[in-house]
Amino acid sequence: MCKYIKPIRTKTKFVVLMHTHEFKKIKNGTGHFTHLSLENSELYVGVSFAEHKAVNALLEDEENNCYVLYPGDESAVLNDNPLPVDKKQNVIFLIDSTWHNAKKLLRDSPNIQALPKVSFTHTKNSEFKIKEQPMELCLSTMESTLCVLEL
Repeated sequence: MCKYIKPIRTKTKFVVLMHTHEFKKIKNGTGHFTHLSLENSELYVGVSFAEHKAVNALLEDEENNCYVLYPGDESAVLNDNPLPVDKKQNVIFLIDSTWHNAKKLLRDSPNIQALPKVSFTHTKNSEFKIKEQPMELCLSTMESTLCVLEL
C-alpha cells in the first residue's frame, strides 16, 4: 500500500509515538501510514519516551509549541481553540496504540503526559476497513490526524 501514499507538506510537525505492541502486531498500521503521508513528521517506537533523546530535544526546543493529541476534560478542543499561529512551530504528538496501551504509554512518559492536551469533536465513523475500531466514532491515527489538519 505504501506505493499509493503521496506525502503532503504541513506547517505543523506530527510525531507518531507508536507503542511496541502496535509495531509488533502490524507493520502497515495507520501510525506508519500517517508518518509516510506527512513530510513534516517523525515516528518513534517504544513504551516509554521519558528518556528518548529525539523526543526530549523537540520538547526542549524553545522554537516549538508542543501538544499531545489526547481526549479528556482538560483537553483543548481544536474546533473552538485553534493552535496558535506565531513564529514557533506547532508540534503534535500522536499516540499510536490501543486505548489500553495509550494510557500506559502516557503514564510511563511523564514528559508527554505534562504536555497540553488537544482533541477535537467530530461526527465521523471510521472508514479504515483493514482494522475495526473498538467503538463507534473511534478513529484511526491517520483519520484523527486528518481531522486535526482539517481544523
